[in-house]
Amino acid sequence: MNPPLIVSSDLSTRSTLAGYSDIAAATGLRKLSSTVEEVPHENLGTITRATAMAVIANPWLGTGPDHDLSERTEAIAPLLAKLISDRLLEALGGVEKVEAFGKAALVGSDGELEHAGALIHTPYFGNLLREALGGTSIICFADGRGVPGETLRVPMWHKNAAATRTHYQTMDLFLPDAPHAGEIAVIAAASSGPRPHARIGDRTTDRPVTSEILKGIQL
Repeated sequence: MNPPLIVSSDLSTRSTLAGYSDIAAATGLRKLSSTVEEVPHENLGTITRATAMAVIANPWLGTGPDHDLSERTEAIAPLLAKLISDRLLEALGGVEKVEAFGKAALVGSDGELEHAGALIHTPYFGNLLREALGGTSIICFADGRGVPGETLRVPMWHKNAAATRTHYQTMDLFLPDAPHAGEIAVIAAASSGPRPHARIGDRTTDRPVTSEILKGIQL
């Protein structure tokens, strides 16, 4: 049986940048890592894009496909959302700098794909990440199985207007040592701006397009 999760102090006001040993013990955290890239733009200045990743021991190893995942999801996912969002906000310079976001999870070979989904696809992660980053959109995602040495492409879109094509973008994240067979890697990404030279229009400027246009195409 898993031990109860006990985390001291009020995490709603506490930054985990100063320390998170209690969260690490509660979640089976093996590592935290972050990446930051700066993309210079002649009109927008510098666009900052970042990822934050937490690698934890899979809390459902040895359970079957009928096992209820909710108890551990509710206990662990909010802690991961807090760790990850604190690091994204630090990298981008605060919530007002965040314009786009996305999330991802990879489960090791000893787990189920549903184990990855349990940590990012419920309100216990998604709602907390969205609130921390100041968004209202649903969060686009990628999930799957993985082994150490994977390159994961994390999608992002606008945090308040998911249909805004200017902010459709991805970040490639190299995972040299995760996830091990009994682990799950949970990732979120954020950007302070759009794609560097976005110019394919938007739903607000599109003309109506249906399959009728195929009738007029000459090959």
